[in-house]
Amino acid sequence: MYDKRLKMKNYFDIDISKYAVNKYFRVLRPASLNFPKDNAVMFVTEKYMNRAERLETVKNCLVFWPENIDIPESISLKHAVVPVEKPRSAYANFFLNNNIHNLPLPSEYEVINGAYIEMGAVIGKNCVIFPDVYIGKDVVIGNDVYIASGVKLVGSVSIGDHVVIRDNTVIGADGLTTSRDDNGEAITIPQFGGVSIEDDVQIGANVVIARGAIDDTRIGRGSKIDSSCFISHNVSIGEDTFIVGETIMFGSSSTGKQVLISGNSTIRDSVHIGDKAVVGMGAVVVKDVPENSVVKGNPAK
Repeated sequence: MYDKRLKMKNYFDIDISKYAVNKYFRVLRPASLNFPKDNAVMFVTEKYMNRAERLETVKNCLVFWPENIDIPESISLKHAVVPVEKPRSAYANFFLNNNIHNLPLPSEYEVINGAYIEMGAVIGKNCVIFPDVYIGKDVVIGNDVYIASGVKLVGSVSIGDHVVIRDNTVIGADGLTTSRDDNGEAITIPQFGGVSIEDDVQIGANVVIARGAIDDTRIGRGSKIDSSCFISHNVSIGEDTFIVGETIMFGSSSTGKQVLISGNSTIRDSVHIGDKAVVGMGAVVVKDVPENSVVKGNPAK
């Protein structure tokens, strides 16, 4: 499947001169430190300062930077770097102040066998699509895919070959990504990522998979997600991983390959579970889990 993280889509066109002196370029898209892009708006936090050197691989970005940390010259010469107390809040305010939103809007559609398919959607060969399915215009579906009744595919979603999606699952909806301004008021950060589902994945009924905030939420090849699970924005699930029913994986959590997460488990945001690890039933995982290990309990250990 085509990796949509490589796309250089333009979402806006903002002159950054009001943010930085003697910098004269425009930003066209958001980007993360995981996959930086030219002419993007980004933020750096102390937690992920070890990724900041990736900014040297791109140019002409507006970067909100922690004010208590020196800015390397190799970065300041290539970008408009704005020192602020709260980089993530400044990033959120960028969208608010420039009136930038990215909510999916309805488009022209066809009704085929009771399924609503927006013009522009790409559907492969030998697919089975039941009535009351909704497929958005930016969806790409591979071959031999089974989509049961009530499934909603919203926004930028790519689905590989031989994928099964059971009833009433929603893929591509916005996750909860917010920040607060200086007055403590909540600010919603627009979502620009999508969902990438690789070949041979099976997804149960009543599952919600949120799209990424910037990069895609990813479900690795051969993985199985049981019914009634919630997969939040920016989650990355490795190949051949099993996620059992009523599990919640919060934003930017991830797994390696061949992981088993037992039912009714909760995985904290940004936690990584290593290859072939096992998470016991009902566990609350609040820190990284080493590969080939077994954890259980609350907190899991």
